[in-house]
Amino acid sequence: MSDETDELPEGVETRRRTRWSGLVGLTLTRWRQRATGTTAGRIASTVGAVALTIAFLLVVTGIALALADGGATSRDDADVRITPTEGSTLSSVDGVEGPRLGATNERADTIRSHDGVEHASPVLVETARLESTDGDPRTVRLVGVVPDGESRTVAGLLTDRLESGDSHYANGSYDGPRNGEIVLSRTAADRLGASDGDELAVSRGPMRSNETAVTVTVAAVGDGGGGEGGEGGAPVALAHASELQSLSGAADGQLADRVLVWGETDAAQSAATGAYPDASVEVAGTADPTALFEDGLAFATSVIALIVGVTICASFVATTMGMTVDEDRRTLAVLESIGVPTRGRLAVVAISTGITTFVGSLAGIALGAGGIMGVNAIASATIAPGAVAQFHPLFVPYAIAVALLSGLVAVPYPLAVAARTSVLSEVGR
Repeated sequence: MSDETDELPEGVETRRRTRWSGLVGLTLTRWRQRATGTTAGRIASTVGAVALTIAFLLVVTGIALALADGGATSRDDADVRITPTEGSTLSSVDGVEGPRLGATNERADTIRSHDGVEHASPVLVETARLESTDGDPRTVRLVGVVPDGESRTVAGLLTDRLESGDSHYANGSYDGPRNGEIVLSRTAADRLGASDGDELAVSRGPMRSNETAVTVTVAAVGDGGGGEGGEGGAPVALAHASELQSLSGAADGQLADRVLVWGETDAAQSAATGAYPDASVEVAGTADPTALFEDGLAFATSVIALIVGVTICASFVATTMGMTVDEDRRTLAVLESIGVPTRGRLAVVAISTGITTFVGSLAGIALGAGGIMGVNAIASATIAPGAVAQFHPLFVPYAIAVALLSGLVAVPYPLAVAARTSVLSEVGR
């Protein structure tokens, strides 16, 4: 008795799987025939609408990711970047400043000693007020680096404009001679009315130094060529790392916002991981998508783009698929006449909608990647020294999920059209 009871559900389950497999196979065949037959135009328009919406979403998200991954001060040509992770690094003022790396000068020196590593430099970013002798003080983002005489780019400015080395560091004593040099971006120079050779006073302002005002000399002004200085209007300036650490109070603990490494990628990555096993080691050309959640504006922009994308995509899919189902009522009536139940006919419509949005998402990913490349090409040729939008591999499942979500939101309308279809109504047409 109990054996008979156990066999019945297994048989029902087998028939159910067979029925659903048949429905999926039937839907795939019909979709392919319609996509290449008389309704090819309508299918193509639906796929195109989904593709354009997904492409727009990816471009906006890519720009937001690039902005969240760092502004003007984060643009460099390093091969590997070491950045702090929450809870594993030092911060000079907990809850007020973001996390920073500790012992950066010392560990950067260790990284430089590895084979395959050309150079490593701590990078400290601080806000300061610079004042010329006959001008008003202006707020500038100071970026501290350790130059090595080679043509490297940090914050969009060439580091070889500064004297090579970092003499003030003096093996951690911070009592070595100061170079007192600074390299201004074009925007910073225009705001200060400064040029090569001018002396500028670094006011305390937001700085935390207990020392009297320090005077620095403009060693060079970024002219926008070769990726230098333009920075989309950002007032930034380069200085020697240890001098900025002393001015800002970051010398205690040798704090820096990140450490940049140049050289062979594998060697640089290995040396960086060895020096900072608990920090985030990022290879150039990649971006951390979690940065979107750490930047309020970028996150809001991405969410708005997502809402707009889903709304527009769902509207197009609902309209075009509803019209397609309306034209296909006769086929649905035939399915009913041969015994396909209402649930099965609705499944055919739902699966067709899912296939359409899935194909549209694949086309949208290709268009989005091309759009990001186009935006970067235009930006590089006009205002920006580097990429202003980034593509991440996670964009692929993200785009597919958004397209399928849009299809899920849109599918009730074509299902409603299909549910009103019956053999009797079609016979009477």
